[in-house]
Amino acid sequence: MQIVSALFVENFEMRQAPGPSTRIDMTGVMFSQAAPSPVPLTLDPHLVALIFCPEGESGSGVFEVVFRRGVDEDSEQVARNVSPFTVEPGKFTYRLVKGELDFEEYGQIFAHCRVDKEPWHLVPFTLLPPVD
Repeated sequence: MQIVSALFVENFEMRQAPGPSTRIDMTGVMFSQAAPSPVPLTLDPHLVALIFCPEGESGSGVFEVVFRRGVDEDSEQVARNVSPFTVEPGKFTYRLVKGELDFEEYGQIFAHCRVDKEPWHLVPFTLLPPVD
């Protein structure tokens, strides 16, 4: 299985289309956000990952997200989420993760995402100072 995309979003909705086919509506895709108040603070952005399972695979997997303060695997861990899932081979599924991220200062946190023990897929999130 493979991660096709992983993004921080404000809203995520699924809807049917002719076919039958599914459409995914994502709004507020973001890689940064102005802080709602001065640090320290906790934010809970939504991370959505789209995962594809090729034909011939089992369709069972584990989606893991580790939120870290850097890009390296030994960077400080802020939060972690692990969720098993199943998907019909030849189809897509999604995982929605709401991280509770503590910020003591403005800067970046990286969502390290993977299915099973595959390589990490990194998604940056930057907390900016509040807007006056």
